Amino acid sequence: MRHGRLALGSALGAGALAVSALVLAPAAGAVEPQEASIGFECGSFGSGSAALKATQNGTAATIEVSTSAITAPIDVGAGAVNSTLTLTKNGSGTTTFSGNSNPAIPAGSPVSTGPLSGTVAAGDSLEASSLKIVVFGITVNCTATSAQTPGPFKF
Repeated sequence: MRHGRLALGSALGAGALAVSALVLAPAAGAVEPQEASIGFECGSFGSGSAALKATQNGTAATIEVSTSAITAPIDVGAGAVNSTLTLTKNGSGTTTFSGNSNPAIPAGSPVSTGPLSGTVAAGDSLEASSLKIVVFGITVNCTATSAQTPGPFKF
């Protein structure tokens, strides 16, 4: 009987140790990489690089965009930029992330927008291909001029 209790106690102790290790382990990012950069050409509005930051929560994902390709000619209030980021999905199709959330942007500063919301599935590989920004009724269409580095977002 004593051996039975010892075995049960050892099994319970090992189980508790495994559970505590899982609880204390740092949370892994669901999307990799979490940050990427890409070049954009925005016609007469300019060209430049963009920083992309992605997050995921289940099938919901967000991407924040900050680009030097477009600068604000005047102060832009928070929430005044309506944006749509189109991404190539798994090398062939496309998906879009959109929203009208942005911080206040001082005149002359690069445009920042997001988080832009979209839906993803496990295994999706997404790479930015174009960006559409509407500010004060003015539409700016940007096209990617380089591959996303360090690579596509993998969800």
